[in-house]
Amino acid sequence: MLCKEVMSVIEESYPRDCALNWDNVGLLAGRDDKEVKRIYVALDADDDVVETAVRIHADMLITHHPLIFSGMKRITSEDFTGRRLLGLIQNDISYYAMHTNYDVRGMAALACERLGMPDSLVLEVTRVSEDGTEEGIGRIADLDPVTLCSLCERVKKAFGLDTVRLFGDQTQMIRRAAICPGSGKSVIGQALKKGADVLITGDIGHHEGIDAVAEGMAVIDAGHYGIEHIFIQDMKNYLEEYLRDVEIEAASVRHPFTVL
Repeated sequence: MLCKEVMSVIEESYPRDCALNWDNVGLLAGRDDKEVKRIYVALDADDDVVETAVRIHADMLITHHPLIFSGMKRITSEDFTGRRLLGLIQNDISYYAMHTNYDVRGMAALACERLGMPDSLVLEVTRVSEDGTEEGIGRIADLDPVTLCSLCERVKKAFGLDTVRLFGDQTQMIRRAAICPGSGKSVIGQALKKGADVLITGDIGHHEGIDAVAEGMAVIDAGHYGIEHIFIQDMKNYLEEYLRDVEIEAASVRHPFTVL
């Protein structure tokens, strides 16, 4: 199967035009006519991932976060982005990223499933599909009342986490929860507007956290990687379903930092 055919399978469910306008998705390096027999799936194209893709003789690397976000004037070994791109190109590995198009079409809904949050609605609408369905970033859902402390335990179990960071009163009763996998600073206002008692997300700073609590909404910071690592297995499953003659390998869950 050619790389362009793999791309067509992916974009059947996760079209590139679902991505936000600041994003950079699709084939970012390599040949679209590359014969693909083995795909490696990971969250980030970091050094370990690129080295592993080379070592296992992957023909294609698929990640959630794009290695290239903005314009580049040179690709050299003088910086980490250039080194990684050179490693991929020199080993004839086609590199594809699916970021906010996957967020819009899958990430938050999948996170809701893990948390047992049925009947969720889009938190921040970014587009309306041809059939009138609203799509966008994050989800929000009503819950059977649960304490904030208990919800933290549910989040840890759902995403295989040892810890989460909490802004708010552990005894607070939660009846409506919003979730935005990845970095959720930008949706705090939308979550408040839609009446969320808590926002489950990542990358929350000191001021965002205490300001949200002052507005009456708790925040569970499960980490950027902490939630979004679910992409890896989900995409492996998806590709295995539709690409019968291609071997799919997935990066192991490996958090980028350690809490001591």
